[in-house]
Amino acid sequence: MTFTHPWVLLVLALPVLLGWMIVVREAGLVLPSDHEPTLDRAGDGGGDRGSGRGASRGHGHPWIRGVLAFFEAAPLVVLAAAIVMLAGPQVMKQPKQERLLTNIQICMDVSGSMTGRNYEVASRAIEDFTHAREGDAFGLTLFGTEQIRWLPLTKDLQAVRNAMPFADPSTQPSHMGGTRIGAALRFCRANMEAEGAEGDRMIILVSDGFSADLGSGQENEIADELLESRIVVYYIHVDESEAPSETTELVRQTGGESFRATDDQSIKAVFRHIDRMKPAKYASVGTVPMDHFGPLAIVALAALGLHGIGLLGMRYTPW
Repeated sequence: MTFTHPWVLLVLALPVLLGWMIVVREAGLVLPSDHEPTLDRAGDGGGDRGSGRGASRGHGHPWIRGVLAFFEAAPLVVLAAAIVMLAGPQVMKQPKQERLLTNIQICMDVSGSMTGRNYEVASRAIEDFTHAREGDAFGLTLFGTEQIRWLPLTKDLQAVRNAMPFADPSTQPSHMGGTRIGAALRFCRANMEAEGAEGDRMIILVSDGFSADLGSGQENEIADELLESRIVVYYIHVDESEAPSETTELVRQTGGESFRATDDQSIKAVFRHIDRMKPAKYASVGTVPMDHFGPLAIVALAALGLHGIGLLGMRYTPW
């Protein structure tokens, strides 16, 4: 154990001195019930021989004096514990592991075909996913023909949940009506590179249609760019049809997977699966000095309790 302010320990001399005074002080006026009476045999046998009783003198039971001194000294233990705590006791401890940040970019299709049920189930699932990943950083990108960086990476996940009502495709301008997944992924990559946040990087692509800018090898080029930036992409196809092969191939090359989800339960299951595949990571931050007040507090409370018990019957009488 070490101390932040070791010089404070010098004050421990005060409770030690007070304790010594309690031990060595003379007993005051005592009661017959506290002390053995002894016959006074001084002089020529004077005293009350007829009654068989002698004058009592102050020879008390040593164990009674010891018990009384113990209960009287209990507050000094509390004082000593308080002084030691003021000195700042510390021990080297292993703290809880620190969570490593995962940067997650939600890339959500808000084109006209996403209006209605597709948007509703995706929005609810995204909100649930943010609750499951508290401690990570989330960003939100809306895309159609163009892209909108709706929310930069933030650990305030309530901001992501509050933003979802504004992602309703029915409220988007006309130039968001098409679907360009390739441009949206490049846009997300540039944002994550610019923010330069440490930790794993993941894009969750939510869409329901084919992309006008994938095919003819474009998906391979985009996958290489994402791999270079250490970004894994997971694709959730919110539609009854099969997911486009160009998109699934792009995602596979980044190390991610493609899923098809058509209702609340299936899309929530997909997000749970992603959570298991990319779980939160933790790292030890090493041993650090931490305050060590617990044992001292217990000792002080115990001494205070004993003193309270002593006040009920084990104390010096006032007369």
